[in-house]
Amino acid sequence: MQVDLPEKRYYKIGEVAKAFGVNTSLIRFWEKEFDVIKPKKNAKGDRMFTQDDVKNFQMIYHLVKEKGFTLEGAKKKLKTTPKKTVLTHEIISSLESVKAELIKIKNEL
Repeated sequence: MQVDLPEKRYYKIGEVAKAFGVNTSLIRFWEKEFDVIKPKKNAKGDRMFTQDDVKNFQMIYHLVKEKGFTLEGAKKKLKTTPKKTVLTHEIISSLESVKAELIKIKNEL
C-alpha cells in the first residue's frame, strides 16, 4: 500500500489513520502490539508519529492486511528479517508507483 502523506517531521494519529484507511483505535492497538512503533507525545499527550513510524505501519499493514499474517506472525517476521523485509516492501511500493505512472501514461496515449 502506498501511503500519501506530506513530508513532515511528525504526524497526528488521525493523519496516519486516514492515510491507511483505518480507525485510530487500530493505530493505537498496533502501537501497543509492535515495539517498533514509538510515537512521541506532545504536552497535551497527543501521539506524534515520525516518518519511521509511518514506514513501520506500512510494513505492518502490508503483512497483516495484505499478506494475511497473524499479529504474532508479523511480529516474528519483523524481528527475524526487519531490514530485509522493510527494504523489500519499499522496493515493492516503488515499483507499484512506477506501474501506476506507466498505466497513466499508457491511458493518455
